This record gives sequence, C-alpha cells and structure tokens, in this order.
Amino acid sequence: MSTATVEKIEAIQLDIPFSQYGPPAGFGGTNWTTANYLIVAVTASDGIVGYGEAFGYNAIPATRAALEKTVAPLLLGKPCENIGACMAALEKPLHIFGRSGPVQYALSGLDIALWDMAGKRAGISVARMLGHGGRGGVRAYASLLKAGEAKPLQKVCVALAEEGHTAIKLHETEPGLAIAAREALGPAADLMLDVNCAWDVPGAREAAGRLVPARLKWLEEPVWPPENVAGLLQVSGIGPEIAAGENCANAVAFDELASSAALAYLQPSVTKVGGISAFLRIGHLAAVRGKRLAPHSPYFGPGLLATLQMAAVFADIEMVEYFGVRLEAPIFGGIELPDDRGILAIPDGPGLGADPDPDVMRRYRAN
Repeated sequence: MSTATVEKIEAIQLDIPFSQYGPPAGFGGTNWTTANYLIVAVTASDGIVGYGEAFGYNAIPATRAALEKTVAPLLLGKPCENIGACMAALEKPLHIFGRSGPVQYALSGLDIALWDMAGKRAGISVARMLGHGGRGGVRAYASLLKAGEAKPLQKVCVALAEEGHTAIKLHETEPGLAIAAREALGPAADLMLDVNCAWDVPGAREAAGRLVPARLKWLEEPVWPPENVAGLLQVSGIGPEIAAGENCANAVAFDELASSAALAYLQPSVTKVGGISAFLRIGHLAAVRGKRLAPHSPYFGPGLLATLQMAAVFADIEMVEYFGVRLEAPIFGGIELPDDRGILAIPDGPGLGADPDPDVMRRYRAN
C-alpha cells in the first residue's frame, strides 16, 4: 500500500457573530463582535481530510499569509502519515522565521490537522491512538471578556452560574472586581483571574495580596513581560497560585516555566505552541516537574476539540477553558458546547471526534 501524501492545504477563516452578557469588549485594542477562527483543512491522496486550527483572532491575516505563502508549499506532495517526521521537516528549515508567531501558529494548525487525519485513518480518536480514552467529559470554565465594572460583571457571573457553570475566569485588572465576582458567585464556584501581563512586579505583588478575599483558584500571567519568570517567582506565595504559558513560544520554551517554583499551572495553547505534538511533550514535562495542566483554549474550532482530546490523555486536566459567549452558529453542531452541568463532552469519534459543519463553514466563511 502506497504512503499517503498531502494533496491540498486550505486556510478557511470563519467570522461568526456572537452575543454576550456583558458590555462590548475584546482583546488587542479592539472590541469584538465576531469570533474569528482560522481552520486548516489538509487533504491527503487517500481522500482523508484532517482539520486543524491556527491562532488566531486579530493575528489571522498574518497567520494565514504565513501558512499559504511560506509553510504549506513545503508540505504539498510530501508523505503525511509519520507526523513526527513531517513536522520536523517543516520546523527545521522554517525556524529562522521565528519559533513563535505566525509561522509557529501555522505549524500548530497543520499538526492538529495531521493528527485528525491519522485518527480518521485508524478509525479511532486521537486519545485512543495514544492509548487513552474513556473519559466522557471534562468540566468547562467560562472565560469572560472584560466587563470593567462590578455590577455588569456580577450580572454575568450570576447568569452563567444559573446556566450550570461551576467555574469562571475573569479578564479584569482591578482586584476589587474579582472580589465582587466572588461575592456574586458564592463560595462554591471556582474563580480564576487572567490579567494578561498587566502589572509590573511591585504592582503584581500588591494586587496578589489584595486578591486573597476573592479566593482564586489561580492568578494568570500577573507580570509583564510574560517571559519574566523571575518576576513570577516574586509574586508567588503572596496570594493565589500562579498560572502561565499561553504566550510560551514552543514546547522547548516551557522548560524554564516548568522548572520554576513560581508556577502551579502550565497553560499550553494547542493552536499556538506547535499543535498536539507539542502539547504532548509539555504534558509529559508537567508530569515530571510536578505541575498541573490548565490548557489555554478559548476556541470553538478544531483547537477546542484537540484540547478535549488532550484532556482524555492527561487525566490531571481538571478543567478546559471555554470562551464564554454565545455563537450565532456552533461550528460542530453543538457537541462543543457545555451541558447544563457545565461539562464539555469529549468526542470519541475518529480523529478529533467530529468535523466542522459544512453549512456553517459556507455561511460564515470570510471573503
């Protein structure tokens, strides 16, 4: 039997309108009205199509250009069944263009698509290919956009709790807002805070002390810049446990984070760090170094399904991040949405477990 080769690589941008409980907000200096995702569809010579997702959001134009003009031409016509060899053949010649950023994001999307394809070829899920499976679901935590004021934030928290969510992550920079959210949620819910590297070290130390009444499960990326591991160490131990890693460039770069006493949680982002292959290396590193995994995954596309497959592989993933908005149309027909207990089902079909809805792909594809 001949080895399958890559026949086609397609970048598909989806812009899906969403609604939310809170005021208009977004990231990267813009307010978002649509959730934008870059789907990577890889077709092999045996007819199998694998779907991946490359980061993302405001960076999609740059990632798409890197994929289409720089990365994809190197893979077309090449064998694709040996994922490790396939990715190594891309990573080595492309490393001069950056081990993070658009090229790395494009590689991440391709890696996820190749794993999806491999699972479909084998007729089992990615998790079962890796010797795991059977975990039916994992608790979701709703990851909110910034509210900026106590009353709107408390309203959002109450509404999500009434929908069944038992864990919520805030994106606020004022400690008092986290305390207000805790007051609205009561003592039982898990509450996390991501400040997106907003503070310098003295400011983070002061804020960590003020955050004690919020009883946070973790405080995420409290210092600027995100690579400031020494600064994280100065903040740890004052208040909440520390989480970081969504901006870590690649699997190798996680070694410093995993080696530091500052962090309790490592947060690889499968669409940024190198796909499933890199996530697996980071997951095993976390186990060796005694760190817990809390994946960064505010996605609705294949990036979310890939993260769910990793939750089936790594049983210590207690929760999976879920973008706390309501899409006009779900990409996978709704299987990627939490149930009324706040649980995300882990799809057990071949590959990532499901394919994008072709009608949604047609309706929301960006020109």
